[in-house]
Amino acid sequence: MTLLRNAASISRRTLLAASAATLFTSRIAFAKAQTDKRLVVIILRGALDGLAVMPPHGDPRYADLRGDLAIRPPGALKSALPLDGFFGLHPAMVEMHRLYGAGEAVFFHAISSPYRQRSHFDGQDVLENGAGAPLAVNDGWLNRALTALPGAEALAIGQNVPLILRGEASAASWAPSYLKAADDDTVARLMRMYADDALLQPALEMAAATDAAVGEMGARKRRGAAFKADAEAAAKLLAGENGARIAVLQFGGWDTHVNQGAETGQLANRLQQLDAALGALKTGLGPAWKDTAVIVVTEFGRTARVNGNRGTDHGAGAAAFVLGGAVNGGRIAADWPGLGDRDLYENRDLRPTADIRSVFKGVLHDHMKIPAARLENDVFPDSAYAKLITGLVA
Repeated sequence: MTLLRNAASISRRTLLAASAATLFTSRIAFAKAQTDKRLVVIILRGALDGLAVMPPHGDPRYADLRGDLAIRPPGALKSALPLDGFFGLHPAMVEMHRLYGAGEAVFFHAISSPYRQRSHFDGQDVLENGAGAPLAVNDGWLNRALTALPGAEALAIGQNVPLILRGEASAASWAPSYLKAADDDTVARLMRMYADDALLQPALEMAAATDAAVGEMGARKRRGAAFKADAEAAAKLLAGENGARIAVLQFGGWDTHVNQGAETGQLANRLQQLDAALGALKTGLGPAWKDTAVIVVTEFGRTARVNGNRGTDHGAGAAAFVLGGAVNGGRIAADWPGLGDRDLYENRDLRPTADIRSVFKGVLHDHMKIPAARLENDVFPDSAYAKLITGLVA
């Protein structure tokens, strides 16, 4: 595995620490956090099609706009799973539907960051920096929130710390190693060699703790089912009494310009993998699930109309989800704008009617107990119009 700490620059010794850290697997605990609450943020990179994952069957324009990509309403074979009579859920999302039925999920529709252009890079930047524009700040909103959570460890599952976790507070990334594990004698020699090194010794210890907690997840990821393997790894790292408290997972592959599919096909396969990952996260967290909130977001939505390649292009309004045992769920939050020509944003996209930062603020305030004033002034500057949503957690 590889464990790297957040840093402005990486020196030779830092790289040596990371390399050495891949060689052994002793067990050392994370620092004791001052909260039992867990927060997981899952970023779906590439722009998830909200009109497919949460089809609005109650809108009379939906079927015509979507044509062959329209998800059939509940009741037909391989049709949408029923929600509230207006919206359905893609049939691949069986676990998410179960969470909704158990009162452990809130679904949002026609929601977005403030970004209204169609660049993946800029859209993801705005989603993660928590500001109103690309490059407005150079750190992430979740890192700024960490400064209000003493002792809480934050971890990204992947090779690098993404923008959302970069900044003043310490954060790390974990990814499976493709190197053969060192034997006990090599581990002991490394520990003695770097026992007095202020940089290498803590890096080795943190890497060891993470690798020991995750166990065989790296090997499973190499065999496939990467989404699920990442979620299982995150669950193990979060579940323990002294485990991490915040984790970020990143799932790519949602840019469905060509042959998107409907109830089956490319997008359905991706949704099934996401659904399996959510199930693995709940199972792996065990008793800690009751203290967990999971936010699932994407940089923007996709066009309401189908393109000439049986896919959809970059859009505006999207869907988002808040899940977990701590969530006051079983409901849908949507100020639905409609799908008529005059209702669409620039006559092509689902019009956003809510700011995703309102969701972020609500979870951070009610679940992680970060004061509203700090959220407004420090974590999400210049976002006063994105009002904090209360009541998302039980």
